[in-house]
Amino acid sequence: MTELVKMKRSKAPTTRRAEIQQLYQCYSAGMTSLPSSALLKFLHKEQMELTADEDTAESLIDRYEIEETARENRSMTFEGFLRYMESKVCCVFNQAHTSVYQDMDQPLTSYFISSSHNTYLTGDQLIGKSHLDAYVWALRKGCRCLEIDTWDGPDMEPIVYHGYTLTTKILFKDVITTVAQHAFEVSPYPVILSLENHCSQQQQEVMAQYLVSILGDMLLTAPLDHLAGGELPSPNDLKCKILIKNKKKKPRIKTEQATEESADEGEEDYDDLEDEEDDEDHQTKTKFWSPRKAGPKKEEKKVVIAEALSDLVIYTRSVKFIGFSHSRDHQSYFENTSMAEKKARKLASGSGLNFVQHNQRFLTRIYPAGSRMSSSNYNPQEFWNVGSQLVALNFQSLGLPMDLNDGRFQDNGGCGYVLKPAVLLPSDRSFDPICSRHRLKPTHLLLKVISGSNLPVSRSNKGLDPFVRVEIHGIPSDSRKKNTQTVKNNSLSPHWDSDMNFIISVPELCLIRFCVRDQTGLLSSEFVGQYTLPFTSMMKGYRWVPLRSRDGCSLDPASLFIFVCVVAPPAGRIPAVHQDQFAPSSRINHLSSSRSSLSSLIMASARSLLFFCFLFFTFTSSTIPYINGTFLYTSCEEKTDMRPLKHTRTTHCIERIWP
Repeated sequence: MTELVKMKRSKAPTTRRAEIQQLYQCYSAGMTSLPSSALLKFLHKEQMELTADEDTAESLIDRYEIEETARENRSMTFEGFLRYMESKVCCVFNQAHTSVYQDMDQPLTSYFISSSHNTYLTGDQLIGKSHLDAYVWALRKGCRCLEIDTWDGPDMEPIVYHGYTLTTKILFKDVITTVAQHAFEVSPYPVILSLENHCSQQQQEVMAQYLVSILGDMLLTAPLDHLAGGELPSPNDLKCKILIKNKKKKPRIKTEQATEESADEGEEDYDDLEDEEDDEDHQTKTKFWSPRKAGPKKEEKKVVIAEALSDLVIYTRSVKFIGFSHSRDHQSYFENTSMAEKKARKLASGSGLNFVQHNQRFLTRIYPAGSRMSSSNYNPQEFWNVGSQLVALNFQSLGLPMDLNDGRFQDNGGCGYVLKPAVLLPSDRSFDPICSRHRLKPTHLLLKVISGSNLPVSRSNKGLDPFVRVEIHGIPSDSRKKNTQTVKNNSLSPHWDSDMNFIISVPELCLIRFCVRDQTGLLSSEFVGQYTLPFTSMMKGYRWVPLRSRDGCSLDPASLFIFVCVVAPPAGRIPAVHQDQFAPSSRINHLSSSRSSLSSLIMASARSLLFFCFLFFTFTSSTIPYINGTFLYTSCEEKTDMRPLKHTRTTHCIERIWP
């Protein structure tokens, strides 16, 4: 008992090893080794692995204990316990999700599909370099939808580049050869080649010849026989197949002009002969190169699809998006639409329910605005929220949007296909991400950011003043971010011991991002490292968080040490919670305080609901001021041209209510 009292009164541990040693001493109860029964108790109580049994504990001993005497006694020494706690088994990312585990027999419309915009570019959209390595890079990151902009080239050789700009040119046949070599290097699931076709019929014939001759059996050239009509094939049906996404010839049938869509669907009047993406890009390029002549796009020669190329379009025929009602009545299951982020954002905010239902039946591709000449990206989460499958990003650009994309698609074995959550599938016809209340049973995410280890320092070897920002990216009402305090001049083993509480209504859509930053000034900070993962892939208990650099590379051994608890209270109320349900053992000094603080956060939240209701009716119409597109409460994040979500002052108050 004396040792336990001393442990309670001792100072917080200063290293990861010391933190883990306190855990070990807590469960070893003063013995020189940890019996398998005590290890099992640790797995149940702290790691919340309720399915673990005696065999599980003994298998961990066999795997991580190297001392022969301890192995024979079915126990674990501290060194073995330390190896276990620092192994991938205790990583915050569920190791079962590092391989394909989801149902891959659903139609393609039921998946988020990793997608790239202007894949050939390695830099900006005006003078950037086009390179075959960009396709290799995207495919090795699990990208399954690649974009190829084709134009007439000399000597009847189609070329790939960003038209009407100074970007360099590469040969179409070289692109197809590169795709053939690397398409299924990291994933066996289908690759979609999205063609932005500007070629003459003669050079389209050449394109078709290259596609057939180079891709061979990988190219899908005919519908699958065993499929029932009315829905797209599954990723399993199309394993190791490459699909061509392009316009397709059809018999010209005279029909009456389509009825105008209702205003709430956000329909705009489009010229069916013009391609929306070409329109926007042309306008932007014209303004850049010749500001005085910027104006409506001049009438250009219409591209006529060659028969040979048209015949290669099977399940991914591109059509113009007119409106949700028009698609519901006229669009076929094998037809897909593309729209720029601005139009997609307008539809998502004004007709979220219709957008979700549209994406339950058809593939939709979202691409960056033509004004993003620096190759910046939008936030992909806002379009995943409505179930858009092909949310295309500039893979060459670093920052938050690509961090989210990498986090989303590291799930399901990094195969490039992630099954959409149930709320976005056809079985649910009532989900609208804009609605503030989706469930009577919100999920509570309780986090304790304990410490960091071996954080990278700047090239100047200047001391690091690190803090951790935890961000929740999901539907608007779930999106939050909270910071720990700053630790001065400590990159080796900073200790924060910071509690955080998040209330999440649709956790299946959420991504969790841990971002370590260096406090460089009163209101400024610099990126150090980050890690993003889906909420559904996050393990509970004591876990370590691997950190990655801006370009997504591992910063090993840099990591964070955290404690995770997830609670789903009964419908309609926030329950009184027993402390042991949420917090680690009370015998550990630096975490014993977390039990009372975490449970008090839960209890305080109930009292805060009344205050929240008052704030909702009082401040709903007000908005937080922002400067240059960045809200005042947002500190210096990676510089991207993301359009910030519109937060009401009510949302800002919630941040204060839930500390």
